[in-house]
Order: sequence, then structure tokens, then C-alpha cells
Amino acid sequence: MSNVRRHNPGSVLLTILSLIFAFIFIFPLLWSLFVSLKAEGTPMRTVFDWFKPPYTLASYPTILLNSKVPIWFYNSILIAIIATIATILISSLAAYPLAKMEFIGKKKIYFYFLLGLMVPTEATIVPLFITVNGLNLIDSYPGMILPSIAGSMNLIIMVTFFKGIPHELIEVAQLDGARNISIFTRIILPLSRTVLVTVSIFAFMGSWNNYLWPLLCAMGERMFTLPVGLPTLSNTYSVDYVIPSTATMVASIPAIIVFLIFEKQITQGIAMSGIKG
Repeated sequence: MSNVRRHNPGSVLLTILSLIFAFIFIFPLLWSLFVSLKAEGTPMRTVFDWFKPPYTLASYPTILLNSKVPIWFYNSILIAIIATIATILISSLAAYPLAKMEFIGKKKIYFYFLLGLMVPTEATIVPLFITVNGLNLIDSYPGMILPSIAGSMNLIIMVTFFKGIPHELIEVAQLDGARNISIFTRIILPLSRTVLVTVSIFAFMGSWNNYLWPLLCAMGERMFTLPVGLPTLSNTYSVDYVIPSTATMVASIPAIIVFLIFEKQITQGIAMSGIKG
């Protein structure tokens, strides 16, 4: 009797839906890639004509040598790296006492960070702008970076992970005379490499893709990040999509590399973002 592999109808349906959603998300990227490989001013009658040869890389030197895209790329990289390092440092230092220490007001402080998840970013833009402007940090790197390191989600992910570290390890270290800073650096951090990498990825991508705050904070093109600068390459009265699409592909390279290298950590981070009490 031959073995017939039976498929669950529900599983087949989920697979089909997943493929459809994957195509919907990846099609704009593929379209931008093929458009960037066309010569400027190439006449196209339909969307599908963009996928047909001939192809050329002529638009890439134009973007890299004759536009402000390299400056915007530098700004985005610099801001994202500094914001990521600062986020890891501050979030881990704040998460350790919330997860492993007892003190008055601990639950209230944790609840305060939970409330931060419920407040949309747009609702805090006006007071944030007034505060940063009062500190004379508008149109500066510190003004672009500082607001991005104050998110609640990364801290809560770390608190959730730190709670899973056996408390007996800390008790043994305390009996040996270790102080909190030694416990944090020699026990907690080495055991938390997974969550540190995950939070680093989320912090980097969040800063890299941030649009609203850099748009308000940057007063001139030299302070633009890629998400802010790319729309300025499009001309309302022009139908030439080659240059904007080329710039989009250049801007997508870091995100694609991060996803391909850290796909597993990103998936784990999404799972860890489920909040536990």
C-alpha cells in the first residue's frame, strides 16, 4: 500500500495566503530593482515593460557621484549606529533592576513603560519638538539621535528575557561578594547575547526607517536622512522613475543585508516582544 501524503486544507490555505502576501510585499522591491537598471528617459507603456531588457547600471554612478544620496546615507548610518549603541546601553541598564532587583515603586515604573507602548509616536511629536528646540538641538545629530533611544519596547523585551535568567546565579555571585555592576557585566550580559542582538537589530532598523522625526528636526538637506531625502528626488512634473528607484535600492541595501544575516534573531525578537507580567 503506497503512502499518500495528505495535506491539511487549512495548512494549504495558509501557505497560499502567505505566498500572496509575500508577493505583495516583495513586488515593489523587485519593480524598483528593474526600474533602476533602465536608462533615464526610457519610454514605457505598461508596468511590465520595466522588467524587459536591456539593462544598464548607468543610474548608479549618477546617484552616488552627482547627488546628495551619499551624504544622506552617511547621516542615516551614523545616526542608526549611535542610536543602537545608546539604546542597548540604556535599555539593558534599566532592564536589569526591573527584572532582578526589588525596590519601592518597581511595578509602577514598569507600568509606566508599558503605558509608553500605548501612546502613538505622533502624539508626542509636538512636545518633543518644543523640548529639543528649547535645548537648541534642532538640525543637529544629538537632536536626531536622542529621541530614538527612549522607546519602551526594547526595554520591555530585555526585562522579559532577564526574568528568565535563573536567580540562583545572582544569589551565588552575591554570596561570593560580587556587586550589582559585576553581576550585570559578568553574568547577565554574557547570558543575554541573543536578546542584545535582537534589540540591536530592532533599534538599528527603527532608526534607519524613521521618517517623521528626522523630517521635523532636519532644517537643511545636509542633515537629511535617506527616508527624508529620497522623496525630494521625485519631480511632480516628471515621469522618469529611474533615479528615485535607484536611490531606493541604495537605501534598501543595509536593511536587506541585516535581514539576510539576522533572520533568525528577528524572528526570535518578534516572539519575545509578547509582553509577560
